[in-house]
Amino acid sequence: MKYIIAVIQPHRVDDVLDELTKNEIHLATVANILGRGRQKGISEVYRSHKEAGSLLKKVKIEIAVNDDYVDAAVAAITAGAKTGEIGDGKIFVLDLHDCIRIRTGEKGTDAIG
Repeated sequence: MKYIIAVIQPHRVDDVLDELTKNEIHLATVANILGRGRQKGISEVYRSHKEAGSLLKKVKIEIAVNDDYVDAAVAAITAGAKTGEIGDGKIFVLDLHDCIRIRTGEKGTDAIG
């Protein structure tokens, strides 16, 4: 089992979720977050003064998948999020020790769905 965390641009969320659905990955948690990467935030002009903003709006998508779905999930996220520009985001793939479905008490790969 793997836990996949993707940090992407907000305007690409629907595309990523559509790609995940095409690959039969329906369960995802989505949260609005702030972050920065190599672009080091943004600069804004306010009353003719340039002010540096250090954080950009991003979206974090979290998915727990069985091992058979890892490559499909990563490919779907990449296809939906990629614009070719700086700031497209990152994908992190972590080992998932266990998963428990609260309603039924199922554990492991059965609980992921």
